[in-house]
Amino acid sequence: MEIVEYGGWPTCYRLFNGIIELIVTGDVGPHLIHFGFIGEDNEFWVNQEVQGVTGGDEWLPFGGHYLRHAPEAFPRTYAPANSPVRVEEHPGFVRFIQPVETLTGIEKALDVELVPDKAQLKVTHWLRNTGVWPVEMAPWGLSVMAPNGKAIVPLPPRGSHGGNLLPTSSIVLWAYTDMADRRWYWGSKYIMLQQEAGNAKKQKAGYRVPDNWVAYIRDHHLFVKTFEFVPGATYTDMAANIETYTDGAMLEVETLGPLTVVEPGASVSHIEAWSLFKDVPEPENDVDVDAYILPKVSESLFL
Repeated sequence: MEIVEYGGWPTCYRLFNGIIELIVTGDVGPHLIHFGFIGEDNEFWVNQEVQGVTGGDEWLPFGGHYLRHAPEAFPRTYAPANSPVRVEEHPGFVRFIQPVETLTGIEKALDVELVPDKAQLKVTHWLRNTGVWPVEMAPWGLSVMAPNGKAIVPLPPRGSHGGNLLPTSSIVLWAYTDMADRRWYWGSKYIMLQQEAGNAKKQKAGYRVPDNWVAYIRDHHLFVKTFEFVPGATYTDMAANIETYTDGAMLEVETLGPLTVVEPGASVSHIEAWSLFKDVPEPENDVDVDAYILPKVSESLFL
């Protein structure tokens, strides 16, 4: 790890293993603001309008990957994260700790652990309740991806009517979700959402998916995110554990942990494992996903 300047923030932390690099903001956040192969493009979107900005009492959409607590509500979910973070080096990982939110009494932290000699890492999201009463919340990891890519969400295995009388999964729609929008692909085995730069019409959906992976492909780079799914647990947003959102600038690939009552002084965590691949063809349909994406998912880091 080394301290670097990035995007106008003088104190950022670069972690690298010879294949991939990750840059974490130290002056705000923490936001995992840059992730990619060394010397190549950022897989994440960074909001240039607030790049390098610090301080203030408003929540700012910096971009990159960051942690929130669900369910989404204003003003609770929009507590500002504009102050310097605390950094702790531990054996095998680095912890980035946000100051306790004055509004909520919640302390957020991200643990980052790079896998040696592979394009893989783990991110552990922590929410700690520093208040005096229990708080019901869920860790919510948001990866804000660079434009002109495509999110890929797996559906549970299909079956026959006779053998499956009860539902096996759900798709959650927001008031502004338009299922006829051309950016959606509704397949038999997968759902895909295309990011279209300049198309400002917002689209979002949530999914209850037992398969514990979701992916984003852009310029033949495939980003695979795996995570734990807890059968029988309660999830927010009508039971969604994966969510995708897009507008004209970027696309978010989001995962959520179970909704948990966190007692004073206690914490709850949610782990994601990331894998990055090169030279992957972009899929157009279910057959392509099976051919191009699933082999890479099988090579990905699982928890």
